[in-house]
Amino acid sequence: MRSAKTTTGDRVIGCLLGGALGDAWGGPWEGCDGPPTFAIPAHSHVSDDTQLTLATCESVVLHGSVDPERLAARFAEWSSQGKITGIGSSTLKAMRDLSAGVHWALAGSRGEYSAGNGAAMRIAPLAFLLDPSRAGDRTIIRDVCRITHHNDEAYAGALAVVLAIRSVLTGDWSRDRSFLSLVVGALPDSGVRDRIETLMQLQLSPAEIASRFGASGHVVASVPLSLYCAQYIAEDPLSVVLPRAIGAGGDTDTIASITGQIAGTVVGAAGVPKDCFTGVEDTEEIFRIVERFAQFVSSQEN
Repeated sequence: MRSAKTTTGDRVIGCLLGGALGDAWGGPWEGCDGPPTFAIPAHSHVSDDTQLTLATCESVVLHGSVDPERLAARFAEWSSQGKITGIGSSTLKAMRDLSAGVHWALAGSRGEYSAGNGAAMRIAPLAFLLDPSRAGDRTIIRDVCRITHHNDEAYAGALAVVLAIRSVLTGDWSRDRSFLSLVVGALPDSGVRDRIETLMQLQLSPAEIASRFGASGHVVASVPLSLYCAQYIAEDPLSVVLPRAIGAGGDTDTIASITGQIAGTVVGAAGVPKDCFTGVEDTEEIFRIVERFAQFVSSQEN
């Protein structure tokens, strides 16, 4: 559970490793019919949810700031090296455009079919560096989303993730103040906000929420559900919270990844034991990038 002694660096590690674990554990059940019966996979790997998050961390550490142009270049580099897997159609279009030399501000997909959760799933690192209450920082968040998703709903979903993580950093979150209630007032008028307002009134299991509203990759379905699932960290360890999120079915890797990012911020590094990653591929690189980013964030506080 949350500790007053948990440092920001610890929370960074908890956030990013929690997201990676949710991605790896949730991947095998993505798109299955009906609520899955979860078991920790003997062998698993992370997907674009974690890969693009790690690429974000690398770009920030390398350049010392959040720069959409440099971030887009890092995405394109990882894509060309075959280091991004399982990407959705909007992100795939952006990677192809970026590789072809299209400006980052023009690469993202547009239209109603670009309202996926591809921006929300990779935005978590920015929560430790940017404050959405500042207009300039909010613009950067929107620009980073637009590298892959030129859609207001995609932006609202990403903003909700940033706000949820920041509510832990500011001490506003508690077992009695849910992530849903803490973010809703700062979101623009959107389907994401409407869904959050609806979920705030309910006391159902994640599987029941998914049955009623869906658990697809549509950002209106997945991000509010992830915030709903993350609130269980007030009662249970991450090893219980993630399977509950995965049990909702649908876009299991992304929903569990976002849930893990938010809940992992609460419990910090100690709440995401590295032995949970037994059987997960490429853990050495994951740990290396996460630890470097945590050190960078900690250095910005001094």
